[in-house]
Amino acid sequence: MSSTGTVRAIHVAPEQGAPTERVDRVRAVAGCGLEGDRYYSADGTFADREGSDVTLIEAEALSAVERDYEIDLESGVHRRNLTTEGIALNHLVDVRFRIGEVICKGVELCEPCSFLESHLAKNGIREALVHRGGLRARVLESGTVTTGDRVERI
Repeated sequence: MSSTGTVRAIHVAPEQGAPTERVDRVRAVAGCGLEGDRYYSADGTFADREGSDVTLIEAEALSAVERDYEIDLESGVHRRNLTTEGIALNHLVDVRFRIGEVICKGVELCEPCSFLESHLAKNGIREALVHRGGLRARVLESGTVTTGDRVERI
């Protein structure tokens, strides 16, 4: 993987526990998150945790989970906002990066939680996503994120 990638899918969930909805574009607001997402209105499970403005996960990690654990995570059920391809998200902790016109900073790895495992009713999903569950990030500069946008370190 390289230091650049692409947004493959965008998902938001309007409230805690609600199914995610796939959208083609979303407005990211500095210090708030993605419009229409539960964390934008501080309603998500981890709303009080630094860096919950936007969450990202690698398409490659999802493929590895399916291959190694025979667990198919259909689009959006992983509860992450952005699915990326081609960029190593674990390398973006404490790093500024651009998603299309939006500037973000990686805060911490988005390790899997018991909520995800119970929500999906798939035993082993927590173990399968350890160190490949994605990235939590802060939105530093607002803008629109669109499917197909480039993701790159800056």
